[in-house]
Amino acid sequence: MANITAKMVAELRAKTGAGMMDCKKALTETDGDMEQAIDLLRKKGLSAAAKKAGRVAAEGLVAAVSDANRCAVVEVNAETDFVAKNDAFKGFVNGVAQTALDEAPANLEALLALPFPETGRTVAEEQTHQIATIGENISIRRFERTEVSAGVVASYVHGNGKIGVSVALATASTDEGVSTLARQIAMHVAAANPQYLTREQIPAAIVDKEKEIMRAKALDSGKPEKIVDKIIEGQINKFFGEVCLLEQVYVIDTDKKVSQVVQSLAKELACDVQLAGFVRYQLGEGIEKREDDFAAEVASMTN
Repeated sequence: MANITAKMVAELRAKTGAGMMDCKKALTETDGDMEQAIDLLRKKGLSAAAKKAGRVAAEGLVAAVSDANRCAVVEVNAETDFVAKNDAFKGFVNGVAQTALDEAPANLEALLALPFPETGRTVAEEQTHQIATIGENISIRRFERTEVSAGVVASYVHGNGKIGVSVALATASTDEGVSTLARQIAMHVAAANPQYLTREQIPAAIVDKEKEIMRAKALDSGKPEKIVDKIIEGQINKFFGEVCLLEQVYVIDTDKKVSQVVQSLAKELACDVQLAGFVRYQLGEGIEKREDDFAAEVASMTN
């Protein structure tokens, strides 16, 4: 049996663009024969995976998997929304979410190293396999796992995987109303897009910047400086009501804020109920999508 060195693996990867583990396996199976290993990777459809990995992936799916008092939300990107409808891709995304939920990895690197369900491959290797099989760049972008020791973590996915949400309610109560409210608040989060749970979580620099803008607008509009602080006080509270979940107007009952709805349930159950946290992922947020100029592309091919 040939000794498979790191140099050999790197050389095969450079020639084929396949993943490190796939290269190592191919060299092992071919007893170190480079040409046979290249052929093997080509037969498996893995030799072009790295080339595809350079493409912009801003479509895909967000998935949320919950189980009583825990939930995992993941975003997996692909190049086109067509792939997001592919059953194999959906299965991969759900498998990633389930792995994140069950294994509680510390970060994305740890998640990629975990075994992918029922394949004998790691999550990273399964990702490479999916790239080769589907023919598009696929990237596990992020995940977040939420768990409470007592209470409920509900999930909600909106728009066929465009938005994924988890909401945690911490309580000792096992009443069905807790699960119902958690899911309803998850639907609220999908619609209202809060940025923070409470105003205390907002970085001071962001609050200061908002106040600075408010002050400039007030002065520019001719408001006397002596009343500007009062104006800012009202406007900053309105800002908190827009970005903080607990201070938002509840979309299902607009006569109440989210905090009041939680308090009402606690009073009804005669048990403490706390909104412990939430996660909201929107597909592709923050990714700069490439706009292809078809005419320019055709022109460049004919020059």
